[in-house]
Amino acid sequence: MKSAGQVVNQNRSWTKRLEEKIKRMDRVKDLVNGMLIPTDRIVDVMEKVIRPNDRVVLEGNNQKQASFLSKALAQTNPKKLFDLHMIMSSISRPEHLDLFEYGIAKKIDFAYAGPQSLRMAQMLEDGKLSMGEIHTYIELYGRLFIDLIPSVALVAADKADRHGNLYTGPNTEETPTIIEAAAFRDGIVIVQVNELIDELPRVDIPASWIDYIVVADEPYELEPLFTRDPRHITDIQILQAMMVIRGIYEKHEVLSLNHGIGYNTAAIELLLPTYGESLGLRGKICKHWALNPHPTLIPAIESGWIDSVHCFGGEVGMEKYVASRRDIFFTGRDGTLRSNRTLSQMAGQYAVDLFIGSTLQMDKDGNSSTVTRGRLAGYGGAPNMGHDPAGRRHSTPAWLNMMTADDPLARGKKLVVQVVETFQAGNKPIFVESLDAIKVKEDTGLAIAPVMIYGDDVTHVVTEEGIAYLYKADSMEKRREAIAAVAGVTPVGLTHDPKKTDSLRREGLIALPEDLNIRRSDAKRSLLAAKSIEEIVQWSDGLYEPPAKFISW
Repeated sequence: MKSAGQVVNQNRSWTKRLEEKIKRMDRVKDLVNGMLIPTDRIVDVMEKVIRPNDRVVLEGNNQKQASFLSKALAQTNPKKLFDLHMIMSSISRPEHLDLFEYGIAKKIDFAYAGPQSLRMAQMLEDGKLSMGEIHTYIELYGRLFIDLIPSVALVAADKADRHGNLYTGPNTEETPTIIEAAAFRDGIVIVQVNELIDELPRVDIPASWIDYIVVADEPYELEPLFTRDPRHITDIQILQAMMVIRGIYEKHEVLSLNHGIGYNTAAIELLLPTYGESLGLRGKICKHWALNPHPTLIPAIESGWIDSVHCFGGEVGMEKYVASRRDIFFTGRDGTLRSNRTLSQMAGQYAVDLFIGSTLQMDKDGNSSTVTRGRLAGYGGAPNMGHDPAGRRHSTPAWLNMMTADDPLARGKKLVVQVVETFQAGNKPIFVESLDAIKVKEDTGLAIAPVMIYGDDVTHVVTEEGIAYLYKADSMEKRREAIAAVAGVTPVGLTHDPKKTDSLRREGLIALPEDLNIRRSDAKRSLLAAKSIEEIVQWSDGLYEPPAKFISW
């Protein structure tokens, strides 16, 4: 006999989510052919399987876009579909925000909004949307399995077979993570594909995870966001790259790393086979990477610098090259890249020695953000990789090199490097007294200021003036002095007393180029292993096929 506290409601259903899913799918059984949605009926199907107030996760990372599905969702009737809670890694396309203009969606949780950052900020100010949170990629993916479990997932794949198995090819990216969060909690998964074929090159995602497939009217959008044309690399960026190689990579024996997107890091990649080689560093640094297949990596790969690269996603034009370099990249039996944004972000967080990136603003304490007034860009993956994960337990020479205490329980630290020029375009200073993120917090009602990387995680700051070795600072005062010493004639730099420069150099808190045996006059484009996209193609033996917009010959 059960006591009062043990009485169970025998009429309770434990399959409500499944029952709701079956009801939704019953609504469209006359519109679909098994799993297949006719291309011209996608809007009708969406209006029946998606319900008001649903959480809808829409694939749109910073490269691969479920563009057919996003356009279709924006064409639904706001009287039938409204107040959706959208979850997107990247707000990258106009229709992503059109959803809010039309009233189809109301709330947004996201990680990055670079291409739409200005419009995003304006719509938030105008009350056209409500904010959930600005996330890092891993944070957003994690919440899909906890408190942001989606009712519907809208994703993109390259090909499907007649059974519904998916081939994602080089651009697997975040697709498996998004699908799994919905599929295993009785959500509905709709996949746009470029084509249906009888036999896939490989199965990336099984049919049992998928509810519906629709052949898109055109291939999903894919942007070559990680391609940097060497013609645009400046002498200042080459100088900074030389300082990084000599004053950080060599000094700390950095073996595993992640590079952010930028011309400054592209310069580092293109200096490894030349300047790095002249220092005798091949085999001693930069062997293992968490990185998209940057074309600017090709000379270093061909020169024998790189042992492995695990990729967040693919890169347009790199398919044949990657397939021909199986010893370097993670590829399937079919020869194509297997990327995984979630796993590569995890590798970049825990497995690498160093993260190096850039920012739009940095304050006197080293806090930085890409969220500025009128621009709600978000973070992407930078905070995942740009912090010292306290859960790390494996050691490497670089990690141990960050130890500054004799405590028997002392631990190492991940190297987090910010490379910036003291002024950005329009003569705007990078180093500011107070981050715009603080004002953005006040204006938007966010619970915390949207800081991308916190100052106490930053170990090195590199400018055209020199390197600040922040991990050596034993006080906040010393830390501020080191940052100010390399901040140029910005508001932060102008607080520096030049009389303290020599003492900071002696203490090893800063290093100027001459302290690293680097002559500023040597920082010329002639040092680059490839000075144009055409030369990168030559390095690849013609395997790299750059997008048309990068072809200038």
